[in-house]
Amino acid sequence: MKENFKRKLFLIMIGFALVFSLTIATVDHLRLKEQVMHHHQLQIEQTEDMVVYALQSLEKAYSLFDQETTVRMKENTTILMDLYEKKPLDDWDFRELRERLGMDIYLINEENTITHSSYREDIGMNFSECCQKLARVLDKRRASGAFFDDGLDIEQTTGAIKKYSYMATPDKKYIIELGYALEDGAIFEEFNFLRVIDELVDKYPSIDGIHVLNIGGYSLGTPVDDAKLTKERRDAFEHTLATHEISEIESSWQGEPATYRYVPHVSALDTGTTRNKVVEVVYNDHELQALLLANKNKFVWELIIILLSAVAISLLISKWVAKPMYLAFHDSLTGLKNRAAFDEGVTDALSAGEHFALLMIDLDNFKAVNDHLGHDKGDELLQQMAVLLRESIRKTDTPFRLGGDEFVITLPGASQQEAEAIAMRLIDRTKEMIETRSPAKDIAVTVSIGIALAPEHARTADALYKKADIALYTSKEKGKNQHYVYTETIRHQLL
Repeated sequence: MKENFKRKLFLIMIGFALVFSLTIATVDHLRLKEQVMHHHQLQIEQTEDMVVYALQSLEKAYSLFDQETTVRMKENTTILMDLYEKKPLDDWDFRELRERLGMDIYLINEENTITHSSYREDIGMNFSECCQKLARVLDKRRASGAFFDDGLDIEQTTGAIKKYSYMATPDKKYIIELGYALEDGAIFEEFNFLRVIDELVDKYPSIDGIHVLNIGGYSLGTPVDDAKLTKERRDAFEHTLATHEISEIESSWQGEPATYRYVPHVSALDTGTTRNKVVEVVYNDHELQALLLANKNKFVWELIIILLSAVAISLLISKWVAKPMYLAFHDSLTGLKNRAAFDEGVTDALSAGEHFALLMIDLDNFKAVNDHLGHDKGDELLQQMAVLLRESIRKTDTPFRLGGDEFVITLPGASQQEAEAIAMRLIDRTKEMIETRSPAKDIAVTVSIGIALAPEHARTADALYKKADIALYTSKEKGKNQHYVYTETIRHQLL
């Protein structure tokens, strides 16, 4: 019984320690996980901000210090307009014109196809086929006839970053487009966002790539044929371009899973078609997963340490605490529950309105055992009696030792007939035990039993105990070795 109590106490303490420690460890693990994920997301957002800032710095620099380029483009366009009136296009010396003007020259016909150019590789390019958004803009500009200049854009064949201007000829048959290379200039070199992008990719292992996309979805600094968007990337890009909302998709980068994030950028200084751009950030979660795995491993080791510590501490505490706690409600000699446990259990049962029978058991002639055989043999007999009680009752019944040779059994839900049947079984088995294996077999030791019923006979623990005691006294008065059920008649007789 004592070992069973100790085991229960140990398990309860283990359970409490584990629940408490596991809760703290889990909260800590989730907090660290959230911090790691927040740091990862913050790193991505900081990368976006740095790219956008680099773009804004470059645009501001051109706005403040490169107004001359726009003026030159407009002047050069006027020169070409005069030449258009005087000389057929087939007679133009485009190489000489480029060297003199310092800019590439493109003639775009009514079908939005480049028919003549100083950059021969672009001759034959049809914007209606490759770049429908630009083609629609060209149609509007053709109809307007005014001069237009844009900000940062790309030369599609090479990906080189250029500034373009557009103006329709008086007969609207052509648009004269000029392209001015920016990458070789001092301003671009000073505020080179492409260099910033390369540095960010090198610095952060979680960043696979960064691209600044124009309205056609082409990456500045990259040839068009090398940077075409897949359908899913195109859809996300178009959504961001149209709504100015951040979009994300899951895809792959060089065969590895990656996330593509699209961030809108609207230039406050550019009024042309290049005003709207989208920053594409391609990132992976390899570093994130590595940190989460390390955090998980730490969490597992913490749990193991907690478990071992909880077991050790629980063993130690249960060893110290189990015995005094056990003895507070158990008899040290027999292991049965004691008087304190009896008073508490019966009081709770009566308060709950339970029906039960109470058997009060007393060993007849027990004093003779102590007197003739010694207290050691008397203790041995009491221990045998405790074993007999446990073996003779139902699983729902509870035996108690109140002191000396006095025992009590509570029988939940038992009727008077069931209580008497158990009492008779106890009397018979006690007689058999005394005669066969008891140290008091030569002494006439028997049992007398008094029975009281709750709540019929009493509604308090003290009153029920007294009435069972009256029934026990009656059993002894009638010759011992028998049982008796309390009645009001015997109470009046005793009075």
